[in-house]
Amino acid sequence: MDSKLQSFKLEIREEMQRILEWWRKYSPDERNGGFAGEIDQFNRQLPQADKGSVLHARILWTFSSAYRHSRQEVDLDLAFRAYEFIVQKFYDKTWSGVFWSVRADGTILSDRKQSYAIAFAIYGLAEFYKVTGDAGGLQLAVELYHALESRSLDPLEGGYFEAFTRDWQKLEEVRLSQKDRNDPKTMNTHLHLIEAYANLYRVWRDDRLEHSIRHLLKVFEQRIMDKTNHHLRLFFEADWKPTSERISYGHDIEASWLLHDAAKELQDPILDKRWSAIAIQIADASVGGLQADSSFIHEADPRSGYLDQHREWWVSAEGMVGYLNAWKLSGDRVYLERVYGLWNFIKKHLLDLDRGEWHWGVYPDYTRMPEYKMGFWKCPYHNFRACLEILDLLKE
Repeated sequence: MDSKLQSFKLEIREEMQRILEWWRKYSPDERNGGFAGEIDQFNRQLPQADKGSVLHARILWTFSSAYRHSRQEVDLDLAFRAYEFIVQKFYDKTWSGVFWSVRADGTILSDRKQSYAIAFAIYGLAEFYKVTGDAGGLQLAVELYHALESRSLDPLEGGYFEAFTRDWQKLEEVRLSQKDRNDPKTMNTHLHLIEAYANLYRVWRDDRLEHSIRHLLKVFEQRIMDKTNHHLRLFFEADWKPTSERISYGHDIEASWLLHDAAKELQDPILDKRWSAIAIQIADASVGGLQADSSFIHEADPRSGYLDQHREWWVSAEGMVGYLNAWKLSGDRVYLERVYGLWNFIKKHLLDLDRGEWHWGVYPDYTRMPEYKMGFWKCPYHNFRACLEILDLLKE
């Protein structure tokens, strides 16, 4: 390992600990249990903020992974805290699945069943089981998997539907957020389903689960990936007709390594080789979003000319992992140099060295976006995971 790569590795290890220290200190909700619904950019909890199941599942995954890596008891305690809150407040004991959100006091706010949220619950529970051996955690993860397979899976066209009522009936409004299209199938949900299923497969070697992962890989290759340019299409009708030409550079580079990671987990040499090549293709497609300052812009639409040039924290984090994975697969140092470029941008514009954690992002003129440090869509999952994945890739 050359000196530049060694220095990068040491900086990433230090940054991983810095991220964890912030979440250990500021995120627990001592008044209502679980974790805060929102923390502003000045590290102040908003006591009345609603709480999301996705945020809590990602925190469960983070502290479980942190304990697996460092064996610090504080991380195990926080993992148990997240697990208990999910079971007590988000898990639907009547209809299975998890609720989308609860109020600050833990009472149900939105009881909709979003496949995306259930996927993250599976993802976090599987990681929790890895480090605790808690049979209840694994049992719940498997139950949620079966709920998705029986309720969300589309037996006619393949793939999974977005959202349902509490008792799994059809919903008209299925979007994750107001910025998304209200379409029955999305790339984003399918990406995190395969991520969750692969993590569950690591602890539960089930034949049907393996079939589900293979099915999702096939969906990505045949339905979601645009074979003309290797970008991932984002939104679809039920029959997989694309409804948007928009490109998400962050999702492209994130998917490049997540899909390869899922294929690799099946321990099928032919599948691994195929998805190694596809990983490189998707990583190469994402380069259209890289700028002269080594950062990623957010989104673009080549048909309408739409261009969103702000830079978000999670895109830079996933970019480092995606390009490091491409370097490991290809040996081409150009990918490693992109990793260094992203890390330098992160250090210069995204790290909050005064108050901890990362800023949400910056505008094209590098002024900071006035967004929260923690909330429905801001968690330790992307940046902590990037550090952990980088260290694992460099250890191989």
